[in-house]
Amino acid sequence: MNYKYYIADVFTNQVFNGAQVAVFPVADGLSDQMMLKISREIHLTETVFLFKQHDSENSWQMRVFSPTAEIDYTGHPVIAAAYVLASSGELGLTEKNTTLVLEQNTGPVFVSVSGANGKPNFIQYTRQVSPVVDYYAPTDGEIANILNISETDIDNKKYCTRLVSCGFPYLIVPVFYYETVRKARFNFSVWTQSTAPQTAAQEILVVSPRTPNKDSEFAVRLLGPNIGVHQDPPVGSTMASFAAYLCSFDFMREGTYTYAVERGDEKVRRSVLNLEMDHKGEDKLTIRVGGEAVVVADATMYIPE
Repeated sequence: MNYKYYIADVFTNQVFNGAQVAVFPVADGLSDQMMLKISREIHLTETVFLFKQHDSENSWQMRVFSPTAEIDYTGHPVIAAAYVLASSGELGLTEKNTTLVLEQNTGPVFVSVSGANGKPNFIQYTRQVSPVVDYYAPTDGEIANILNISETDIDNKKYCTRLVSCGFPYLIVPVFYYETVRKARFNFSVWTQSTAPQTAAQEILVVSPRTPNKDSEFAVRLLGPNIGVHQDPPVGSTMASFAAYLCSFDFMREGTYTYAVERGDEKVRRSVLNLEMDHKGEDKLTIRVGGEAVVVADATMYIPE
């Protein structure tokens, strides 16, 4: 059987930037084992398989695989999936904003596709989360050693380090300067000997409210024990925790906020994510994550029957 697939660059409007995601818009007939094999063959961080739900006009089951396992929830493949559905004609863009539902293993994700002349130009999805914020964190000295930065780089004036989880725990570390985000390097041996693993944190999100680019307000980078020293992985799945982190500070008054968050740089596939959050001071937090995408390749995979 022949299966058409696309490779989309997500959170960017330029090819060879952003996060690479492979998308099979019509994956009917593929088994779990075959989807895993296909993901290994393509060998991108994530490959998306979509199955149309015929009881609903604009609803698809969405399965996401890495080369090693299935992923129950992830952020940026939602943008890729919706963009490919719209650009390939599987999703008709009859209105200025077209809505669809992508059913992940963790539940439905509600998506809006903005388009012009039948072509998608902006994708946004909505999530409601119940964040857990822990004010206990390792010392600045420990964190600085883990990240190979100076203690004076860590921002304790406006922000401070906190552990935030919306299903996956991140240690969010604020730093003063963009340059610190880019130069940070994770030290595994220091990590294992520190108190950080005891906090349940599995990865560190380094954040700076200063960037050299006019199209973003925050620069972020994800580091951790399972992330290569020179890797700069996608951060779509961190946005709920980052939004909850911002809302945990007293100076954040209730209201709706919009931020542009960048990852990477001109050397490392730069991404720009649009983050909106409705801060109501409640247990649940509604966020919206949006961005652009571009298809960089399309191909056919030949699967033996």
